[in-house]
Amino acid sequence: MNPAQWLARAARRWPDAPALMQGETVVADYAGFAARAGAVAAALRSRHGIGPGDRVAIFASNHTRYLETLYGIWWAGAVAVPINAKLHPAEAAWIIDHAQAGLVIAGDADAVSDRVAVPVIAMHGAVYEALIDAPPLAAPHPIDADRMVWLFYTSGTTGRPKGVMILARNLVAMALSYGADVDRVDQADAAFYAAPLSHGAGLYSLMHVMCGARHVVPRSGGFDPAEILDAAPRIGPLHMFAAPTMVRRLVDAAKAAGADGRGIKTIVYGGGPMYVADIEEAVAQMGPRFVQIYGQGECPMCITVLSRDEVADRSHPRWRERLGSVGRAQSVVSVAVLGPDGHAVDPGQIGEIVVKGDAVMGGYWQNPEATAKTIVDGWLHTGDMGALDPDGYLTLHDRSKDVIISGGTNIYPREVEEALLTHPAVHEVSVVGQTDPEWGEVVVAFVVGDTVTEAALDAYCLDRIARFKRPKRYRFVTALPKNNYGKVLKTALRDML
Repeated sequence: MNPAQWLARAARRWPDAPALMQGETVVADYAGFAARAGAVAAALRSRHGIGPGDRVAIFASNHTRYLETLYGIWWAGAVAVPINAKLHPAEAAWIIDHAQAGLVIAGDADAVSDRVAVPVIAMHGAVYEALIDAPPLAAPHPIDADRMVWLFYTSGTTGRPKGVMILARNLVAMALSYGADVDRVDQADAAFYAAPLSHGAGLYSLMHVMCGARHVVPRSGGFDPAEILDAAPRIGPLHMFAAPTMVRRLVDAAKAAGADGRGIKTIVYGGGPMYVADIEEAVAQMGPRFVQIYGQGECPMCITVLSRDEVADRSHPRWRERLGSVGRAQSVVSVAVLGPDGHAVDPGQIGEIVVKGDAVMGGYWQNPEATAKTIVDGWLHTGDMGALDPDGYLTLHDRSKDVIISGGTNIYPREVEEALLTHPAVHEVSVVGQTDPEWGEVVVAFVVGDTVTEAALDAYCLDRIARFKRPKRYRFVTALPKNNYGKVLKTALRDML
């Protein structure tokens, strides 16, 4: 099913209902939202040769035009390739090339236009204005359930991003599971996009389109706790997705302002570890507004859920233990924990978390080897370690991969290591995460080499990788700890920290 069909249906049912908002200003009602998406689709087809199944990349920060573009791509029957706006243009260019995108719509066209071989349209320029002024395509192009609609790039341990093929049926499963397990959406609600639309926040737009709810892009374009607390009473009932570090900052701002979160209906948090003390304080300050989900790009937003009632419950004998979990399997998937032999372990024992169901990706784009390793007998091997209790609550433990989750964003050490190792003064480097109260984890680089300053390495990284990936701290050492096979012992480095 084409996700844009939900927009077309909403436009027929609630044509005059406010749909797109920039801050408190209504930019378009549902009839206008659908017309703009249909116009984008028509122009993609007639002016830019984009056909069903073709990839169109979006490299931009949050804006109402992002949603017009996303649904316009789907309306045309094409595949959206949302790219994290924080990535370095060189990293974005690699994704655009690997995805074989036929067109790029960018917030800053100049940043990538000379790095790619396909046309780049500025989202806030005259060419885009012509897109939305085109006569709209009458109806969304039909899409089969097993067709790819979203190509999401998530970094792998090899240091190169992998394209996760999200199928139409994956989005249907996620959307239906949201209503069954996570939260109820009413037409009066407002989705508040403080987190990037290129990630989970963009996926959560689907449920709000289905119900004819509002879509609000904050005037700041991102996450500003004071802005949220100020706007929520006037815009709400407000829903938002947030990384745990965002929740921490929002609660701190609420405490400082004496605010209780009035106007905020639901904050769905995920994307990194949430400390029990932090969520306890959040509920105490702002009330039962929080829902936790666990998912990953390969099973978008849809592995487990800890409901609003469970997050706020203090009456169950094991409420603290449950609060430290990521909840129970969502309705459209099965979750298991496997031991090294590939068989399910007993409750309480730690193993690799695997998931199966209609929300699981179709595989990795142009990477059958990685697909075969990750999906075995229909089970997605997440690479995360965890344990199930007798009641089905899943608790995450050490990750089997060395991914660093900083501010809710995955950072893979090898990407940083490879960038630093090209510096002439760096002989060896190993990157690990260090626990941080604000960001969850921060990137720390252990460097062996000639005399070089932190400032020089910082500037060097900024020329090669995204700002958020660069190390926050450097440790200069004479040698890296290694085992008998020459492998760097990252556990020993973490112990040093």
